[in-house]
Amino acid sequence: METETLGHNEKIFVAGHKGMVGSAIVRRLQTLGYANILTRTRQELNLLDQKSVSDFMLSEKLDQVYLAAAKVGGIYANNAYPAEFIYENLMVEANVIHAAHLGGVQKLLFLGSSCIYPREAIQPMTEEALMTGVLEPTNEPYAIAKIAGIKLCESYNRQYGRDYRSVMPTNLYGPGDNFNPENSHVIPALLRRFHEAVLQNIDEVVIWGSGTPMREFLHVDDMAAASAYVMQLDETTYKAHTLPMLSHINVGTGVDCTIRELAETIAKVTGFRGRLTFDTTKPDGTPRKLLDVSRLRSLGWEASIALEEGLADAYGWFISHQENFRE
Repeated sequence: METETLGHNEKIFVAGHKGMVGSAIVRRLQTLGYANILTRTRQELNLLDQKSVSDFMLSEKLDQVYLAAAKVGGIYANNAYPAEFIYENLMVEANVIHAAHLGGVQKLLFLGSSCIYPREAIQPMTEEALMTGVLEPTNEPYAIAKIAGIKLCESYNRQYGRDYRSVMPTNLYGPGDNFNPENSHVIPALLRRFHEAVLQNIDEVVIWGSGTPMREFLHVDDMAAASAYVMQLDETTYKAHTLPMLSHINVGTGVDCTIRELAETIAKVTGFRGRLTFDTTKPDGTPRKLLDVSRLRSLGWEASIALEEGLADAYGWFISHQENFRE
């Protein structure tokens, strides 16, 4: 499912290259043979600063932009910091997309999230489900920001003839994830909790919620491969598989599991042999989140990393970085 590179000398900016998704995209582009990849740390370029971003885009004369920079977190973080989640994500995407346009960048890929879909959307969720119902309250501010990013891309395409594309990944995990016990997503949080239980010889691991919600998980290397694949498609092919006013594409595995099943797999990967307890006083979030990925499959791409294999890879990364992993 490879496509040939559009040109090894293209100047590509990956926004958010220090994050899990951005770093995976950089690795993928390097594997494909792109040598002119531009990155900036937060200290070098503050994406919340409109003038700095505009000056950067105007001076660098970029060919492509991958917008992977975002403020992300799990249920706890989204509940605790809703203002930061909506403000920072809105500002970053607005600054980058507008500045890319002003700087003459014709191709841009915006990375969103499956939380853009309504809480009670018909499963699996198709791209057409966008804005057809009420969002999940626990991450509504973040979801609204991501929806705005999609609409920014569509608006610049519509008004200025840009080729700004959007991909909506399901729940991501893998190397470079955030393992902070308070604001991480479910996989890194459980990997760390099970790991510590094994180290401390604890015979019980408590898991938030009932364990019944269904979730789909995609390894970040698969996400990066899909992102590069979608970006490389010629414009005619891409447009033929999207709708004029609905141009985003779902990225996932098309397979989900319960949180209980996920926990059992993580227990296997980490070597935990104790009991699992589910704390039903904690929120479950959306009952089910499964993406319809038929559109992406029709374009010739599908995920290749199985969940247990991917979890083992993520756990191995955690083990080798546990002294200095991101908090």
